[in-house]
Amino acid sequence: MDGPGIVRIFDTTMRDGEQAARINLNTGEKVQIARALERLNVDIIEAGFPASSKGDMDAVINVAAEVRAPVIAGLARTKESDITAAGEALRGAARSRIHTFIATSAIHMEYKLKMTPGEVLKEIERGVSLARSIAEDVEFSAEDASRSDMDFLADAFTAAIESGASTLNIPDTVGYAMPYEFEDFCRTVIKRVNKPGVVWSVHCHNDLGLGVANSLAAVRAGVRQVECTINGLGERAGNASMEEIVMSLRTRKDHFGADTKIDTTKFYVTSKLVSGLTGVPVQPNKAIVGVNAFAHEAGIHQHGMLCNRATYEIMTPESVGAPGTDLHLGKHSGRHAFNERTEQLGYNLTPEQSASAFEYFKELCDKKKDVSDGDIEAFLLDRILRLTPEIRYELKDYAVTIGSGGKPTASITLAHDGGETTEAAVGNGPVDAAYKAILKILPFQPELAEFRIRATSELADAVGEAHVILRCKDIKAQGRGASTDIIEATMRAYLEAVNRLCSVAAAREVAM
Repeated sequence: MDGPGIVRIFDTTMRDGEQAARINLNTGEKVQIARALERLNVDIIEAGFPASSKGDMDAVINVAAEVRAPVIAGLARTKESDITAAGEALRGAARSRIHTFIATSAIHMEYKLKMTPGEVLKEIERGVSLARSIAEDVEFSAEDASRSDMDFLADAFTAAIESGASTLNIPDTVGYAMPYEFEDFCRTVIKRVNKPGVVWSVHCHNDLGLGVANSLAAVRAGVRQVECTINGLGERAGNASMEEIVMSLRTRKDHFGADTKIDTTKFYVTSKLVSGLTGVPVQPNKAIVGVNAFAHEAGIHQHGMLCNRATYEIMTPESVGAPGTDLHLGKHSGRHAFNERTEQLGYNLTPEQSASAFEYFKELCDKKKDVSDGDIEAFLLDRILRLTPEIRYELKDYAVTIGSGGKPTASITLAHDGGETTEAAVGNGPVDAAYKAILKILPFQPELAEFRIRATSELADAVGEAHVILRCKDIKAQGRGASTDIIEATMRAYLEAVNRLCSVAAAREVAM
């Protein structure tokens, strides 16, 4: 049992975080994130919403089997089918939790649920009782709690406790609350329900930029579990950021009188891992983990730092695992140094993956003078951790011609269905020409929904990393590609997205 000053960290990066627009994680990627969260010493990992899709069901099953220290939670509405699906997905977990929810605000009950308050209470009793018959650890969330009637909310939480819930969550689902009022609100709810032994939780969204502030206000009110995500990922404007909550509690322990069990030195690498796998960049000025979080450029700031770091840093880069030195890796580096660097970057590779990664690293060293951390991460994500279930289309050869005297032309050869096909096309630019040539080979015509390209470092010979999202019918899929040849990187990203589209379509039995 945790002490009164310990706040449990409930991570929902793989559930609520993945619900953010344009994020689509597969099972292997979720397992990588779950392992990183385990190294962070997160208390509870919400691995997904098993009833929502086969992909989420598989992800929860695999995370439950792979990650043993934290509690593994599966989300479920109070519907019987949701709860039984969550129970099934969590069967292999060392410690499991069914997290069930239903809305309690008047607007949600009337317009979304189309249920009366009395019907909602009965649904809570049925749902939580069923969950408790399957799992010993049950959490109940009152969706849109911050806009709910206090009397009804107290009745809802009381019904949940009496039906077997041991953790009660007070969500600010649409980021509506102000910190001072949310602190009073949480304190009043806890006092009204008044059930000893219950763990109170909050889940705050960031629609007004107050997700972290409201979470911290709730801790002051007596809440001892906070639901949050790495990098603040989540629906709409995101969730409360785990790293900001944890470092606020630790840095201002004098104010909150509370702390967590999190190993904060793993924050920086975990943030980069999640950013790489989701394709969502971390803004440079992001608190705690942004690249500028510990950067000082103004002369007066630099002078102060030289005199005493505490003049402008209220925490050290080392306390969150931000890099303080640069261990240069090049063609003369050995396997041990390379493996140590990949671990420092937050990647947990198998011996086979590590051996393949080292070979790619050596090839890259022959192509460019300096290999940055960004270069290493790019080819790990593109070549080693790319877990497309089935590679239907593979780039075998290409030639792109561009000059001032004519239109760019691309000739592309793809391996597929046991053979190879070559097509050529012209375009407005080399990437456009390459994509048009690929489209001539494909039996379906996906639409390019998003295209991004970046250099992995500031060096002139940096690896180029491409990220695309393709859409076909009602299916979206993302792809990543990395290469010292930027055209190759864009083609690799495009084909990974194509292969993911094919895999999802096959799983849904949708003809492409």
